[in-house]
Amino acid sequence: MESSAKITKSIREQDVQAKWHVVDAEGLTLGRLASQVAYLIRGKHKPDFTPHVDCGDFVIVLNAAKIRVKGKREEQKEYFHYTGYPGGDRFRSFKDLVKNKPEEVIELAVKGMLPKNSLGRKMGKKLKVYAGPEHPHAAQEPTELKLSYSAE
Repeated sequence: MESSAKITKSIREQDVQAKWHVVDAEGLTLGRLASQVAYLIRGKHKPDFTPHVDCGDFVIVLNAAKIRVKGKREEQKEYFHYTGYPGGDRFRSFKDLVKNKPEEVIELAVKGMLPKNSLGRKMGKKLKVYAGPEHPHAAQEPTELKLSYSAE
């Protein structure tokens, strides 16, 4: 008798075909943008997704300074860092971080949605974030990716 069971193939690291995508963050909601970008970086949109292999794509996020959050988050959201020393709690507000380092807001949101291990750190390097509308990755021929939701 023939078996009707399907065999799942695991993709190998050297067989991965990584593409480049460009996302314009102007007017988009931070969390919704970050979840879509993390999905692409992880490679879950591909039919040959393999959890233990970095099979995702590169993502370029433009206009990070124009990202939005809903409600009172702009005033209330804080980013926490502990230096390791007594009294070493460091807090930065969302408002200040968007003004001074808008790239870091999106990087922190996306990296928080990736696996917390060496593979996740490797995947995090596939994210390129820029505060303005220009990027130096034209040679990679990235495709424009349109995300349709906004922070209204």
